[in-house]
Amino acid sequence: MHAYQGIAFRTAYLITGSAADAEEAAADGFVKAFYALARFRSAEPLRPWLLRIVANEARNRRRSAGRRARLALRAVEHEPSGGAAPSPEAALLSVERRSELLDAVNRLDENHRLVVVCRFFLDLGEEETAKVLGWRRGTVKSRLSRALGRLRADLGEGHA
Repeated sequence: MHAYQGIAFRTAYLITGSAADAEEAAADGFVKAFYALARFRSAEPLRPWLLRIVANEARNRRRSAGRRARLALRAVEHEPSGGAAPSPEAALLSVERRSELLDAVNRLDENHRLVVVCRFFLDLGEEETAKVLGWRRGTVKSRLSRALGRLRADLGEGHA
Protein backbone atom coordinates (compact mmCIF):
# COMPACT_ATOMS: atom_id res chain seq x y z
CA MET A 1 0.00 0.00 0.00
CA HIS A 2 2.79 2.43 0.88
CA ALA A 3 4.49 1.89 -2.48
CA TYR A 4 1.38 2.93 -4.44
CA GLN A 5 -0.21 5.44 -2.08
CA GLY A 6 1.15 8.53 -3.85
CA ILE A 7 0.27 7.54 -7.41
CA ALA A 8 -3.14 6.25 -6.30
CA PHE A 9 -3.92 9.64 -4.75
CA ARG A 10 -2.63 11.55 -7.81
CA THR A 11 -4.69 9.34 -10.12
CA ALA A 12 -7.85 9.91 -8.09
CA TYR A 13 -7.13 13.65 -7.73
CA LEU A 14 -6.66 14.16 -11.45
CA ILE A 15 -10.04 12.53 -12.06
CA THR A 16 -12.03 14.09 -9.20
CA GLY A 17 -10.32 17.48 -8.92
CA SER A 18 -10.81 17.34 -5.15
CA ALA A 19 -8.25 16.32 -2.53
CA ALA A 20 -10.92 15.05 -0.15
CA ASP A 21 -12.63 12.97 -2.84
CA ALA A 22 -9.26 11.70 -4.05
CA GLU A 23 -8.29 10.52 -0.56
CA GLU A 24 -11.59 8.68 -0.19
CA ALA A 25 -11.42 7.18 -3.68
CA ALA A 26 -7.84 6.00 -3.14
CA ALA A 27 -8.71 4.50 0.25
CA ASP A 28 -11.82 2.81 -1.13
CA GLY A 29 -9.78 1.58 -4.08
CA PHE A 30 -7.24 -0.04 -1.76
CA VAL A 31 -10.04 -1.73 0.20
CA LYS A 32 -11.69 -3.01 -2.98
CA ALA A 33 -8.33 -4.20 -4.30
CA PHE A 34 -7.71 -6.08 -1.05
CA TYR A 35 -11.02 -7.90 -1.34
CA ALA A 36 -10.41 -8.58 -5.03
CA LEU A 37 -6.89 -10.02 -4.58
CA ALA A 38 -8.19 -13.51 -5.31
CA ARG A 39 -9.12 -12.29 -8.83
CA PHE A 40 -5.72 -10.65 -9.43
CA ARG A 41 -3.57 -12.52 -11.95
CA SER A 42 -0.15 -12.81 -10.36
CA ALA A 43 1.56 -12.83 -13.77
CA GLU A 44 0.27 -9.31 -14.42
CA PRO A 45 1.78 -6.11 -12.96
CA LEU A 46 0.06 -4.88 -9.80
CA ARG A 47 0.27 -1.11 -10.41
CA PRO A 48 -2.06 -0.85 -13.47
CA TRP A 49 -4.56 -3.22 -11.87
CA LEU A 50 -4.66 -1.18 -8.66
CA LEU A 51 -4.78 2.16 -10.48
CA ARG A 52 -7.69 0.94 -12.60
CA ILE A 53 -9.65 0.18 -9.42
CA VAL A 54 -8.76 3.60 -7.97
CA ALA A 55 -9.63 5.36 -11.25
CA ASN A 56 -13.01 3.61 -11.35
CA GLU A 57 -13.69 4.62 -7.74
CA ALA A 58 -12.76 8.22 -8.55
CA ARG A 59 -15.00 8.27 -11.64
CA ASN A 60 -17.88 6.80 -9.65
CA ARG A 61 -17.41 9.42 -6.93
CA ARG A 62 -17.35 12.21 -9.46
CA ARG A 63 -20.44 10.92 -11.25
CA SER A 64 -22.45 10.27 -8.10
CA ALA A 65 -21.71 13.74 -6.76
CA GLY A 66 -22.88 15.25 -10.06
CA ARG A 67 -19.83 17.46 -10.25
CA ARG A 68 -18.22 18.41 -13.49
CA ALA A 69 -15.57 20.62 -11.97
CA ARG A 70 -12.56 21.32 -14.07
CA LEU A 71 -9.32 19.64 -13.12
CA ALA A 72 -6.78 21.70 -11.27
CA LEU A 73 -3.66 20.14 -12.69
CA ARG A 74 -0.32 21.10 -11.26
CA ALA A 75 2.77 20.93 -13.38
CA VAL A 76 5.96 19.82 -11.78
CA GLU A 77 8.64 22.46 -11.46
CA HIS A 78 11.74 21.48 -13.41
CA GLU A 79 15.14 22.78 -12.44
CA PRO A 80 16.93 24.35 -15.42
CA SER A 81 19.86 22.42 -16.84
CA GLY A 82 23.15 23.09 -15.12
CA GLY A 83 21.40 24.18 -11.94
CA ALA A 84 21.29 27.82 -13.07
CA ALA A 85 18.34 29.83 -11.83
CA PRO A 86 16.14 31.21 -14.61
CA SER A 87 15.79 34.92 -15.06
CA PRO A 88 12.60 36.45 -13.61
CA GLU A 89 11.37 37.03 -17.17
CA ALA A 90 11.99 33.39 -18.15
CA ALA A 91 10.30 32.15 -14.97
CA LEU A 92 7.22 34.30 -15.63
CA LEU A 93 7.05 33.15 -19.24
CA SER A 94 7.34 29.53 -18.10
CA VAL A 95 4.47 29.98 -15.62
CA GLU A 96 2.33 31.63 -18.32
CA ARG A 97 3.00 28.82 -20.81
CA ARG A 98 2.28 26.17 -18.17
CA SER A 99 -0.98 27.91 -17.32
CA GLU A 100 -1.98 28.04 -21.02
CA LEU A 101 -1.21 24.36 -21.41
CA LEU A 102 -3.16 23.35 -18.30
CA ASP A 103 -6.14 25.43 -19.42
CA ALA A 104 -6.01 23.72 -22.83
CA VAL A 105 -5.83 20.26 -21.21
CA ASN A 106 -8.82 21.16 -19.03
CA ARG A 107 -10.80 22.13 -22.16
CA LEU A 108 -10.43 18.62 -23.61
CA ASP A 109 -13.34 16.22 -23.23
CA GLU A 110 -12.99 13.70 -20.39
CA ASN A 111 -11.59 10.76 -22.40
CA HIS A 112 -8.94 12.88 -24.08
CA ARG A 113 -8.06 14.64 -20.81
CA LEU A 114 -7.71 11.30 -18.99
CA VAL A 115 -5.37 9.82 -21.59
CA VAL A 116 -3.17 12.96 -21.52
CA VAL A 117 -3.16 12.94 -17.71
CA CYS A 118 -2.15 9.27 -17.52
CA ARG A 119 0.59 9.51 -20.14
CA PHE A 120 2.13 12.86 -19.27
CA PHE A 121 1.12 13.83 -15.73
CA LEU A 122 1.31 10.35 -14.18
CA ASP A 123 4.05 9.23 -16.60
CA LEU A 124 2.38 5.88 -17.35
CA GLY A 125 3.31 3.93 -20.45
CA GLU A 126 0.77 3.08 -23.15
CA GLU A 127 0.14 -0.40 -21.78
CA GLU A 128 -0.31 0.86 -18.21
CA THR A 129 -2.58 3.67 -19.41
CA ALA A 130 -4.70 1.13 -21.28
CA LYS A 131 -5.03 -1.03 -18.19
CA VAL A 132 -5.77 1.89 -15.86
CA LEU A 133 -8.49 3.29 -18.14
CA GLY A 134 -9.83 -0.11 -19.19
CA TRP A 135 -9.20 0.57 -22.87
CA ARG A 136 -7.31 -1.27 -25.58
CA ARG A 137 -3.82 -0.07 -26.37
CA GLY A 138 -4.96 1.07 -29.83
CA THR A 139 -7.67 3.19 -28.22
CA VAL A 140 -5.05 4.84 -26.01
CA LYS A 141 -2.90 5.59 -29.05
CA SER A 142 -5.73 7.03 -31.13
CA ARG A 143 -7.23 9.11 -28.31
CA LEU A 144 -3.79 10.40 -27.34
CA SER A 145 -3.09 11.35 -30.94
CA ARG A 146 -6.42 13.18 -31.22
CA ALA A 147 -5.90 14.89 -27.85
CA LEU A 148 -2.43 16.10 -28.83
CA GLY A 149 -3.80 17.34 -32.15
CA ARG A 150 -6.51 19.29 -30.35
CA LEU A 151 -3.94 20.74 -27.95
CA ARG A 152 -1.75 21.79 -30.89
CA ALA A 153 -4.71 23.45 -32.58
CA ASP A 154 -5.81 25.12 -29.38
CA LEU A 155 -2.37 26.41 -28.47
CA GLY A 156 -1.02 27.00 -31.95
CA GLU A 157 1.65 24.80 -33.54
CA GLY A 158 4.53 26.55 -31.79
CA HIS A 159 3.41 25.61 -28.28
CA ALA A 160 2.68 21.87 -28.45
